Amino acid sequence: MTDARFERALGAIDAANSADPNRIDVGGVVRPKELVHAELVTGWVLRLRPDAGPELLLAARAHHVCRWKIARSSYPSGRRGYLSWRRALHELHVERVGEILHEAGYDGATIGRVQDLVAKRGLGKDPDTQTFEDALCLVFIETQLHQLAARLDDDKIVGIVAKTLKKMSAEAVRLAGTIDSLPHERAIIERAAGA
Repeated sequence: MTDARFERALGAIDAANSADPNRIDVGGVVRPKELVHAELVTGWVLRLRPDAGPELLLAARAHHVCRWKIARSSYPSGRRGYLSWRRALHELHVERVGEILHEAGYDGATIGRVQDLVAKRGLGKDPDTQTFEDALCLVFIETQLHQLAARLDDDKIVGIVAKTLKKMSAEAVRLAGTIDSLPHERAIIERAAGA
């Protein structure tokens, strides 16, 4: 039996992400970027852990909820500005998912668990957090590698992908090799895996 709170929360998260003015083309269909990313992350979580609990699934769906509300351009350029922007985004996501889950009727312990997953607390120690990180990395490879490979030289993109692969479990790295990509992108993943 499906939990009504889960369905309400998922609906509210999807509604929030549907308001994203940024669009992404996946498979020839243009849709709100964060809605698509949330669905893709959820799909990877379920491939990695078919038995994933509701907290992990809610975190997957809400990981970037309302991300477009804090523009990168509102922070200084460079690494410090980027890291400040990322911290502000994490705070936004954690706060917004907490509000949504509270409105859906979840208790404080469940809300806190989902917020911990969204914030990636316990990475390296918590299996759910690792699965969440794996799914995020797989979506990065699936949706952003092509664009980055077109903009950056091979050594730079190989370095970025190598850092990404190091954050992933062995199973997630294996799955990265199954992503339908162009030969050049597959070669980048292979080089990065060997780095």
